[in-house]
Amino acid sequence: MSSSAPNPTPGEALPPRSAIKHDDDKERAPDSSTSSMKAVQIAEPEPDIINPEENIPKRQFSAGLAKRLSGRSPMPLTNPSRPPLLSQASLEALSDPLGGIARQQSQEDLAPPQPPRRHRIDVVGERIIAQVADWLEHEKIKRQNRKATRAHGSRRKHQKEDAESSQSQSTTLARRFSVDSQSSEVSLDRLQRIIDDSMSSLGLTSVPHHSPRLGRKPQRRRSIALHRTASSDTEYHDGDVLVPGCDGVLDNSKTLGYTGGGATSEETASTTNRKEDKERKAWLSFKSEIIRLAHTLRLKGWRRVPLDGGEAISVERLSGALTNAVYVVTPPRGMTGKAEGGKKNPAKLLLRVYGPQVEHIIDRENELSVLRRLARKKIGPRLLGTFANGRFEQYLNAITLTSDDLRDPDTSKQIAKRMRELHDGMELLEDEKDGGPAVLKNWDHWLTRVSQAISFLDAKIVAGDAGSAGSTADAWKQQGFICGTDWPTFKAMFDRYRKYLFDRYGGPKVIREHLVFCHNDTQYGNILRVRPDDKKSPLLQPHYEHKQLVVIDFEYAAANVRGYEFANHFTEWCYDYHDEALSFACNVNKYPTPEEQYRLIKSYVNHRPEYPHPAASTPSLSPLATPTMGPSTPSLGPATAGSTSSIAEFMLDARVPPGGWKEEERRREDQTEDQIKSLIEETRLWRPLCSAMWIAWGIMQAKIPGFDIEGIPEGAPGDQPGAVAAQDEDDGDDPGFDYLRYAQQRAMFFWGDCVTLGLVKLEDLPETIRTNIKLTQY
Repeated sequence: MSSSAPNPTPGEALPPRSAIKHDDDKERAPDSSTSSMKAVQIAEPEPDIINPEENIPKRQFSAGLAKRLSGRSPMPLTNPSRPPLLSQASLEALSDPLGGIARQQSQEDLAPPQPPRRHRIDVVGERIIAQVADWLEHEKIKRQNRKATRAHGSRRKHQKEDAESSQSQSTTLARRFSVDSQSSEVSLDRLQRIIDDSMSSLGLTSVPHHSPRLGRKPQRRRSIALHRTASSDTEYHDGDVLVPGCDGVLDNSKTLGYTGGGATSEETASTTNRKEDKERKAWLSFKSEIIRLAHTLRLKGWRRVPLDGGEAISVERLSGALTNAVYVVTPPRGMTGKAEGGKKNPAKLLLRVYGPQVEHIIDRENELSVLRRLARKKIGPRLLGTFANGRFEQYLNAITLTSDDLRDPDTSKQIAKRMRELHDGMELLEDEKDGGPAVLKNWDHWLTRVSQAISFLDAKIVAGDAGSAGSTADAWKQQGFICGTDWPTFKAMFDRYRKYLFDRYGGPKVIREHLVFCHNDTQYGNILRVRPDDKKSPLLQPHYEHKQLVVIDFEYAAANVRGYEFANHFTEWCYDYHDEALSFACNVNKYPTPEEQYRLIKSYVNHRPEYPHPAASTPSLSPLATPTMGPSTPSLGPATAGSTSSIAEFMLDARVPPGGWKEEERRREDQTEDQIKSLIEETRLWRPLCSAMWIAWGIMQAKIPGFDIEGIPEGAPGDQPGAVAAQDEDDGDDPGFDYLRYAQQRAMFFWGDCVTLGLVKLEDLPETIRTNIKLTQY
């Protein structure tokens, strides 16, 4: 094969040409002065005579650190599908690699200097170098300071060496892996050389100065509360609520008054009254302990309050609570509202201190378990922290209902709706169902202690001990026996009533099917009305207005029948715990009339609870699920009966029921009326047991002079340490709540219901009971 090529003249170098002919190459006529050649010759160009017009060098860029460290494979230099796009210089590099490298170096020398392109990994490397260099400089300064200290403390050094020499045998193993100062200095020098080498590889002449944090684009954090069933201070783990706790004990024996806990200033701190000064010091000590507990439990924002800031916070005791002492803790005035710099100011707290006689009444572990279950359903205030004899709860901007509020028609309907939502919204555990009604469990659990206490009190009446005249502690003796009769007679009547109750239902298995989760203490002091802060709050809408009511104090919440819940609520209408003279008295004239009972229970039956998320319980929303009870025998229908509704009820072309739609509507109304009547009858049936339960509660709560309250054997269930005495006998002039007279009044209510049910005739009762008995025909 032969081809022709131009023949160079003497002293002239051949111009470089590609061995491949491109489509865009022009046809060139052979030079007349050249002779044909029989081989293809590709001459190597000489750099000093390159014509820039014929071979324009490409702009070269040095690969940055990101490309040098990239883990991706290099792009292939040839592509069979696109050969015309390859440049002439690339082909020359393929044919002569060494010549291409030489030309590239020559072109880099001719091209103007370009600043190196900075990649993100370069910036990260510079930041790391800057941080390590700062640390290295800091360590060098520390080492110089230590050397200066050792130079001036040679005497202490010799003493230390003598001590080390005497203990060299025992410390040889412990110092085997220690590093002496010389090797440490060598390590610092090596680290310095590493930094210098890294700076050289990055082209740095001095240590860069960067912020320790990487320059990432700020991202907006999404609120975690949107994915929780409850929010704010409550922490969660796998759906369970984690509440901080400690073993601290808060002594409130000197701060049971309703005044004196306000924030004090230097002007009000000084007083000449000895009693007021003693009370002020007691409140100051109490508030300081509250701050200490808040710090220990790490309540959000409260660690900003100094431990000695007791005078700056305000503590106010709330009235109406009988089992516990409840306080509202307000942070200092300068820490209210939003804080600056992203910090959270302390919020108001609800402090609950357990009563001195309740540790053998209430199972606190079970109570906390119930509160965790309620938190999953967003029922009640959040639990923030617990200690040995109390807990901190979320403070709600709300007001407590009064005894008159219970009689308000709208409020009564709203209470009924909240009851229905609680009963249907909380599932009962199988163990709770197997245990039967909680009111009977409480009675059996307290029976031994109650029997001892009442027998002790009955002995005083039999002995004719009338007590001190005008003494508050002995006021109950004016009416005789606590239970109206001696304890054996009252216990026999209770056992007779209990058998009558089970016979009406057909046995405990039938009662088990009627159990629901009840609050069991719906007195007006345990119901709050939230005050919405925003006028556009959904709580102001008519459909959600009943949700303004929040029920608190779930200490006695457990399994019971609906009738017991209504019986307990209706009997609370008879009390006014804010009456200074007769806070213990039961006024049966205030018991709700049949019309008032009908209004509340009808609102309960017709209410359809709404559940915000699929994780909530999905009980039957039909009023037919409410157990019905005839005038003589309770219904056998379970409380969790399935809904009678079907898709046919929502179809336009559904089959018309027999008798037409008007007849169907009339039938449903009749069923609703039957349910209301059955629940009213069930309420009357369980009312004596409600009275008996609170009689035992009053005896357990009472502080009986001379009675050995520690008479229960050690290790008895519910006997827990940590309770603080309610009040010292020589320091308290406030008699507080009269639990014995309260139990005495409830006993008269119990006997009245037994007469109404036909369990005993009125004429067969003692004269004392006939005089003081509390009868209500409805």
